[in-house]
Order: sequence, then C-alpha cells, then structure tokens
Amino acid sequence: MTTLADDSIRIASRPGVSRGMLVALGAAVSFGMSGVFARGLIDAGWSPGAAVTVRMWVAALVLLVPTLLALRGKWRIVRRNAVMVLVYGVLAVTLAQLCYFQAVAVMDVGIALLIEYTAPIAVVLWLWIRRGEKPTRRSLLGAAVAFVGLVLMLDILTGAQVNLGGILFALGAMIGAATYFVLSGRADTGLPPIALAGLGLLIGAVGLAIAALIGVLPFEWTTADVEYSVGSVPWFVPVLAMGLIATALAYILGIASTRMLGSRLSSFVALSEVVAAMVFSALMLGQIPGPVQAIGGALVLAGVVVVKLGEADAGAPSLVVEAVPVERSGPVDR
Repeated sequence: MTTLADDSIRIASRPGVSRGMLVALGAAVSFGMSGVFARGLIDAGWSPGAAVTVRMWVAALVLLVPTLLALRGKWRIVRRNAVMVLVYGVLAVTLAQLCYFQAVAVMDVGIALLIEYTAPIAVVLWLWIRRGEKPTRRSLLGAAVAFVGLVLMLDILTGAQVNLGGILFALGAMIGAATYFVLSGRADTGLPPIALAGLGLLIGAVGLAIAALIGVLPFEWTTADVEYSVGSVPWFVPVLAMGLIATALAYILGIASTRMLGSRLSSFVALSEVVAAMVFSALMLGQIPGPVQAIGGALVLAGVVVVKLGEADAGAPSLVVEAVPVERSGPVDR
C-alpha cells in the first residue's frame, strides 16, 4: 500500500508535478459538473433514476474499449475478484450516484456533495468498529469539526426547514462513497484501475436498466429543453455532458493525476470538486449558500482535511476523496 512517505518521495522525484496538479484539477472540475447537469434534467421532468442510468450507460460505453484492452489476458483476475467487483458496481458506483442524484433533486448541489464528502470520516469509524483501528485524536477532532459544519450547513440552529429525505439520500451516497474508498484501497486485486471503473459502471448501468424495465426504478424522461440560469439547451446536451465530461473524462483524468502525483496529494486536490460544484451550481442554477451555510461548508472541508492528516499521524492508508478507482491506499458525485 502507498503511504504518505512513499507519495512524498515519488512526488519529490517527479518533474511533472505542476502538470499533474492541472490534470487533478481538471478531474475535480469534471466531477463537480455532474450534479448541476443532473439537476437541470430533473427540473425538466427527468427522474433521478433515469438521469443516473443514462449517465452510467454513456460512460460505460465510452470506457468499454479501454476496459477490454486493459483486461487482455487478465480475465482470470476478474473471476477471482468477481464478488468484489460486483459489490463495487452495486454499492460504490450505483448506490453512490443514484442517491446523490436523488439528493440533488430536493436540495442544493453543494450541500448534497458536502454530506457525501464526509465519507472518509465514516470509513475511519468503520475501521474502528470493524478492525479495532482506533482513530487518532486529530481524526476525532476533524470529525467533530465536520459535524459542527454539517449542523451549520443545514441551518438546523436557525429553525430552517430541513428536507429529511434529501439528507437521507445524501447519507446513502456517503455510504456508497465510503464503500468505494474501502474497496478501491485494496492493492492485492491485480485489477487495472480503468478496468475496475469500466466494470463498475457497466454493472451499474445494466442493474439500473433491469430495475427500470421491471418497474422497480422510476424511469421518466422527456425531450423538452433543459433550463439553466445561463439559458436553455436541448436535452441531449446535459445527457452527453454527464456521461462524457462528468464521468468518462473525469475518471480518465483522475487516474492519470493520481499516477502523476501519488494518492495523498491527489486526494487533497480532489477536495476542490466541492468548490467546483458550488461554483457551477451558483452560475447555472442560482444556488448560492447563505453566510452560515458557507461557514458550515468550510468547516466540513476543514474537518475532512484534519481527519486525513490524522491518518498520516497513525501511518494509516490514505483515503481518496475522489470517485476514481485508482491504485492507491484507502471519495463523488458521484
């Protein structure tokens, strides 16, 4: 597994750190667009299930050829890790994306994403309960700071009306993201990163399509134009943008940046996805957080950073806060 020291050595010895930072920022910005595109479709009459199903099918088809090329001569590895790949596709990909889209249907994109981004804290708690790996004081402090930030972000203290369903869906996305962190942190599978991404998306796309066909998943869509603050666009524009830019391109850039920077640095850069999502939601949806919510969001991000620094204190494997399955030790939109 990759440790902080390993990453530091690798980063210091590589001349292309600046280029890697740009690629990592590109991945974060790409991922940050997904909630905005989805909210536009949902407001136009699409169900969240239809939006996420189409998103995954577009991305899965784009990554199909690279996945098959990466798996040449390695299908035995896929069979050996079949259960893990299935769980990854169902929970780490499908549950995270579906719950996130359900959440952004009824609450601001930035708030939903911030709740999902508390996943590293959930992983720390899971490791404590499951494996007895007690978190450091810094990790506990970070968790407390993030909790205070969530309270402020949701405006609970001011008596504002809270959409309980949206919060529960965002927490479901957090569980999916936490599952992703745990599974993608395994360095013993031998699966190429892009193959794991492609297989996970394909499993999710097929599963959601079956659920829609048998009537379990509401699947409603329309060809009406999609309205954003900057104007209206044909329905296929956000559909293709979600699949090509916010999923396929984002996965590719994320994989490349993590290999260039190492897992620790790239995971911190990935936090900029939240900022990107908030900027896009403000520009395209008019969702501007109030002062208290902005302070709460900043505290959530600060808490996650402190938790991750606590991992380094404990010598624990790093948890990546970006939805890109890459070779790393130890969270998306998405």
